[in-house]
Amino acid sequence: MKNQKTIKSLLFAFAFFAFSVPLFAQTGGQLLKKTTYKTDSIEFGPGGTISVTGAPKGSISIESWNKPEIEVSAEVEIQAPTEAELALLAAVNTFVIDQGFNHTRIISVGTFDKDYMKQNAKKFPKALMGMPFKVDFKIKVPRYCDLNITGGDGDFSLSGVDGEVFVKYLNSNAKINMIGGSLQATFGGGSVDLTIPTRSWRGRFADVQLATGSMSVQLPLSFNAEVEAAVLRTGQIENTFAELKPKAKNVQFTEKSISAKAGIGGVPLKFTVGDGSLKISEVGKQ
Repeated sequence: MKNQKTIKSLLFAFAFFAFSVPLFAQTGGQLLKKTTYKTDSIEFGPGGTISVTGAPKGSISIESWNKPEIEVSAEVEIQAPTEAELALLAAVNTFVIDQGFNHTRIISVGTFDKDYMKQNAKKFPKALMGMPFKVDFKIKVPRYCDLNITGGDGDFSLSGVDGEVFVKYLNSNAKINMIGGSLQATFGGGSVDLTIPTRSWRGRFADVQLATGSMSVQLPLSFNAEVEAAVLRTGQIENTFAELKPKAKNVQFTEKSISAKAGIGGVPLKFTVGDGSLKISEVGKQ
């Protein structure tokens, strides 16, 4: 019951994003496309927090590097009936960086953000407010940092980061490679592939929830963890990771629920799917 409430709550949590997705304008002719590129970098010491707010449509890719700075590269694709209108849209559909003490925010802005438009483009043509666009981010961050990610509809990837990570995504094909820290992630729909690559993982916990779709979890051999996995409604769990053993002898694994220990136990891992499939396997044997 608690898991069901959690899945329902994440759908409500995404409501603000769903309603911010622009209604694409209906036009009689074919729309022109234009792609613009923007790159920015700022100094950032290890241990701080980085927040990323994606556009209603677009991908977010985050990887670590050994520099004390953040590098943000964005590819913005816009569409409009004329070249002049493309130029107007290119001026407002972009991202901004807000740097505070120990917290840096990377924020998508544009026609979907009414407050931003009121402050920065009051006389913007209403006919262009619903033109389709997307923003694809590639972001490099220091290895040791905390992340807070909010995305709409698009791919998501994360690798090489050791810190507290929070993710909320409306719909995504997500690939997460965990090397340490903690992970709290909720996805409305799509697919989630999570890998813990080595037995020496220095993580604290992981809690991943997917309302509708498929989730794949890959674990290393000789790994110590407490694993809770559940499919709440339609669908089932497929477990091929032989090192998972029932926590209690009288409680066996089912197609809907697994309460298990790997090795001597320890790190809590929780995986929940509302409707769909959940597969648990050994690293490299998906």
